Amino acid sequence: MLTPFDDYPIHQTSLPLARAGDAHPDFYDRFWFNGYRDDCFFALAMGLYPNRGVIDAAFSVVAEDVQRSVFASGRAPIDRTQTAVGPIRVEIVEPMRVNRLVIDAPEHDLEADLVYRARTPVFEEPRQIRWNGPRLQFDVTRATQLGSWEGTIRSGSTTIEIGADDAVRGTKDRSWGVRPVGDPAPMAPVASAGQLFFLWAPINFDDVAFHYMVFEDGAGVPWSEVGAVIPVIAAGEPVTGPAAEVARFSGIRHDIRWASGLRRSDGATLTFDRGHGDESIELEPLLTFRMSGVGYIHPRFTHGRWHDELVVDGEAFAAGDLDNAEFRNLHVQQVMRATWGDRTGLGVLEQLAIGPHAPSGFS
Repeated sequence: MLTPFDDYPIHQTSLPLARAGDAHPDFYDRFWFNGYRDDCFFALAMGLYPNRGVIDAAFSVVAEDVQRSVFASGRAPIDRTQTAVGPIRVEIVEPMRVNRLVIDAPEHDLEADLVYRARTPVFEEPRQIRWNGPRLQFDVTRATQLGSWEGTIRSGSTTIEIGADDAVRGTKDRSWGVRPVGDPAPMAPVASAGQLFFLWAPINFDDVAFHYMVFEDGAGVPWSEVGAVIPVIAAGEPVTGPAAEVARFSGIRHDIRWASGLRRSDGATLTFDRGHGDESIELEPLLTFRMSGVGYIHPRFTHGRWHDELVVDGEAFAAGDLDNAEFRNLHVQQVMRATWGDRTGLGVLEQLAIGPHAPSGFS
């Protein structure tokens, strides 16, 4: 199966580009964006699942204590440069530098036209590989980049205008590979299958960016982790390649102060040593975004599930009315005010803790 992209000299195997991931049904290729200030948050997720024939996307906004979302799912285009489904479109204006997001769903009270611009080089996280018994569960590459936003969002009766000087910061996350998506194939139960502990913390400061990611098993032993200090770039400076220097390090210690009765933080401390003694970043939560708003463990619009040729729907809820212990609300990103020595910044701490995690006291 050939596509227009096969005319470019970018092949990595002897197969045409439409043949992805050794035909593994859980192969995916996803865009993730978030943007935030201390009183609002928005996010977009768009995924293509070429071996399931599905494309899906969602856009969600938290403003004035209401989280509103629009979801779209349909048949994947053969040409994977067509990054649109229903009312949601992602445009690659300048690769790894500028993206445009367009959401046109007035029937679900959501409209947006937003431009993302890179503030940092792209950071390649360590490849994440994990087996669930005999089945490959994760084999993922993720590229993380921090940036800024401008544009307009309308959510219900609230309009958010973001100017180029408003310092609305955020993150672009491009990931691809194999991870659990869609309806799983049946298999015998495996003891560790229900356990997952994940923290992800990209943080914007004025002069530099910080990033932390960790997966841990039930005993708290990391199976993938990284820390990085990422420079802020000037216009025209490289975003990839050896000139885009990123300082990597490992051994970050996290102290999550879990809210009583919840798997959600009341604050956190990240402690690390870059070779000249311990440093720490204090994180103070300002607002919470439920990741189900863009499909993560959503009861209906979970990623990669076939619905029909095209299905579009929406939802809205008051954050104060939610059951925060309900399974669909466990996966969150919290907007965090960050303090690192004399620096003050803004970022997120993503948290997903399912099953046991001994250091946290979770069983």
